[in-house]
Amino acid sequence: MTSPTQPLPPERGRYPQEQGRYPQQQGRYPQQQGRYPPDRDRYPPPQRSRPTVDAATLWAGGAATAVVAGLVALVGVLVCRWLFDIPILSPRHDGAYGDAHTTTLVLAAAGGALVATLLLHLLLLGVPRPMVFFGWIVALVTLVFVIFPFQTGAPQKQQIATAAVYLAIGVAIGALLGSVGGRAVRVRRVAPPPAGPDYPGDYRDLG
Repeated sequence: MTSPTQPLPPERGRYPQEQGRYPQQQGRYPQQQGRYPPDRDRYPPPQRSRPTVDAATLWAGGAATAVVAGLVALVGVLVCRWLFDIPILSPRHDGAYGDAHTTTLVLAAAGGALVATLLLHLLLLGVPRPMVFFGWIVALVTLVFVIFPFQTGAPQKQQIATAAVYLAIGVAIGALLGSVGGRAVRVRRVAPPPAGPDYPGDYRDLG
């Protein structure tokens, strides 16, 4: 009798032949893996952001800021001359409005707002963190104008009143254009194209 722990003689010959199939079958897996590229629709590539400047919004806000700056200058002169009886920019007998110097100040305030808008536009186009630089520039220019009246020979009340008007104009321009600059920046989503020889080029603009 054959021992139950030993295989039958006819069955012994099948093991080496069947084992020879596995190396051939294993060779199929690398080829099959190449048929299934990553599902890019299910796993989209990482997106980048590209800020752009809305020039229409920026300059519309700049024009409105110029009007406000001119009105701030006019109101400042009227308050000083008529309410507090401090004759700035012209003698007292010229009345509450003053003379041509008041008109010059109003136009200069409006023009300064437009120049500041141009500066902000340039900073938004090519400077990192443009609002920080814009705030510093406006603050320093305003400080120069605030200090300037104290270098004249006018009475102290007129020096303080003139400096206060200049400060109000600078604060109005800086605050309004700072808000306009934040609204004028648009961030557009940009994603890289799928990798491969059929997709050369740069990033796609997703809007």
